[in-house]
Amino acid sequence: MTIKLLGLPQDNNSSFLLGPALAPDRIREALHSDSANMFTETGHDLGDASLWSDAGNVLLAGLEGLAAFEAIHTKVAQLIGAGHRVLSLGGDHSVAYPVIAAHTAAYSGLNILHIDAHPDLYDNMLDNPYSHASPFARLMESGAIAKLVQVGIRTLNAHQREQAERFGAQIHEMRDLSGVAGIAFDGPVYLSFDLDALDPAFAPGVSHFEPGGLSTRDVLSLVQRFRGNLVGADVVELNPHRDPYGVTAMVAAKVTKELIGRLIDTKGH
Repeated sequence: MTIKLLGLPQDNNSSFLLGPALAPDRIREALHSDSANMFTETGHDLGDASLWSDAGNVLLAGLEGLAAFEAIHTKVAQLIGAGHRVLSLGGDHSVAYPVIAAHTAAYSGLNILHIDAHPDLYDNMLDNPYSHASPFARLMESGAIAKLVQVGIRTLNAHQREQAERFGAQIHEMRDLSGVAGIAFDGPVYLSFDLDALDPAFAPGVSHFEPGGLSTRDVLSLVQRFRGNLVGADVVELNPHRDPYGVTAMVAAKVTKELIGRLIDTKGH
């Protein structure tokens, strides 16, 4: 079993700005930049080709809506079926829906750890029930998710609070992160990381600036320390148009390295 990195260059479900479709390749450039080495903080040498490999991008040119989702789902399911663990690079956050749906078919009782400024629980935003503001509503409706835990949320409105209650989501809002150190799961875990969970000071290259967010270290600590068996993950919502110096791409690459390290640590479970 190895870890597979998979690019999902889709942003036509974005509600504000386009740009995240360019992100997978920008994150790869940062990942392989000579400005940093390939070691994770936990000691894994990601220069070792036996640990992980790049599966390239899913070809999504000309595809929209459910057709794009089907292409993503098919590729992720194929990689999981071949015994790999998949780390996806978005793309807008809508890609999490087909990716996680493919994981539910392979991992019974799947849990989700969702790190984001937004809960993405809209029933239907801007007449698009599959927008990047709705993936976790669609997933929770499926009945295939055992538990949804969200961290970093700071944009809850009345509708999304109702949705969170409806689905039994456990939300650690930014105004009170006192329970984050105790996050633990029984069974497999999928981690979905939206870069706008970070304060814009740490990650300005996103479509939706939401001040008052997590630090890069907060996110790295959560990735490294939550208790549970990580089986898949994604990093989404980098917008290169808003990242002229590549700072946010480098943050995305750093989190990607630590996620690969965490997947390596748990892949035998």
